[in-house]
Amino acid sequence: MQLAGVINRFGWGERGGDLPREASRDWLAGQVHAPDAARFVGVGDTADGLIALRAQRQQKMQGDPLVKPILQAEIATQMDTLLLTEQPFRERLAWFWFNHFTVSVRQGGTRSVVGAYMREAIRPNVTGRFVDMLLAVMRHPAMLMYLDNSSSIGPDSPVGRKSHKGLNENLARECLELHTVSPAAGYSQADVTAFAAVLTGWGIDMRADRPGFAFRDRAHEPGTKTVMGQVFPEGEDGGVQALRFLGTHPATYRHIATQLVGHFISDTPAPRDVARIVAVLQASGGDLGAASLALVDLPDAGRPGGKFRSPMDYATAVMRALSLGGVPSQPDDPRSPAHTLHGAFAALGQPLWTAPLPNGWSDRAADWSAPADLLARTDWAWRMAAHVRSGDPLEIAHAALGPALRHPTILAMRQAGSRQDALALLFSSPEFQRR
Repeated sequence: MQLAGVINRFGWGERGGDLPREASRDWLAGQVHAPDAARFVGVGDTADGLIALRAQRQQKMQGDPLVKPILQAEIATQMDTLLLTEQPFRERLAWFWFNHFTVSVRQGGTRSVVGAYMREAIRPNVTGRFVDMLLAVMRHPAMLMYLDNSSSIGPDSPVGRKSHKGLNENLARECLELHTVSPAAGYSQADVTAFAAVLTGWGIDMRADRPGFAFRDRAHEPGTKTVMGQVFPEGEDGGVQALRFLGTHPATYRHIATQLVGHFISDTPAPRDVARIVAVLQASGGDLGAASLALVDLPDAGRPGGKFRSPMDYATAVMRALSLGGVPSQPDDPRSPAHTLHGAFAALGQPLWTAPLPNGWSDRAADWSAPADLLARTDWAWRMAAHVRSGDPLEIAHAALGPALRHPTILAMRQAGSRQDALALLFSSPEFQRR
């Protein structure tokens, strides 16, 4: 595999021409097997975010005065990590799995904890077992708030009989449809309702000194429940058992294998490629590290340009190619690299942590390659190039694209009227639009 192609397909683009010395597969494997090297500064944990949210609600504050600084700090440190990471494969896996288990700040309360959710539920599990990530996600306040499970009440529970409130099926439905088995498993509406009953009581204790996940027994629907032919006991353990069943189900392995191949290899995953990843997941008990490395060995993994870059991909790759970033960004600095990258996501149509629906952002070229989208990229890249006054454009091009750099692009850059125009031509080229 060509190293530049591997860095683009499995990472976030080359940074500064500092290519790894190992063989490309060894470089990727080292990131899977090594601990997460990312270090996030100036941020707290989920409880800190919930305390701020609680204070705002109690004091009826307007404008998120306590939560907004928490979100800004998360944006600064997590965007810096994207720009500077030396583990770009692991970093891409983290953002892939965040998108799989989408939480959006369109649900206002999640702004206080979305960054912590990424750091606490997703990142520690990207090379572990899928079922462990599933359990971490389903217990996290961000997901419980986003899909309204805190308001789900067992109709026959003590709280339900007194309040006459009932089930909220959002979390159960999305867990089945998007997170685990998918509709291909053939589950029914009755399964959704039963699973929602299993998950009653899974909520957030906002009154605790350190708020977080809590199982509320008095809101839990009593009795056993049957989901997809499996019987689960009442209580919190019934939910854990149900998630372990779903998280290791053959249909779940097929669903996540299809998504992995779709993200890393092709918009139309080849059945043979999906079958290979499914086999690895089944043999390993859902080991995501093993599945991630198996992607590297697929026949088309080394073919450059197999995937069209999303706005997040594209903006990150441009800024990494220009070696932007270095000193930690300050959350309130509108000129910091992190603020620039965050603004680019929004300007190009993929605002950070703001997916419109629980199925996350699309991985398909057709959703990002309309003429207006490409024009927006060209305009943004031209403005970015104006602020970079060091480095030879052709050297940047060769480092960023390697053998994928086409002769017409080289010729156009050589004939450009200015350095800024040459870089804009590079970042607008068909080969830079793909990874």
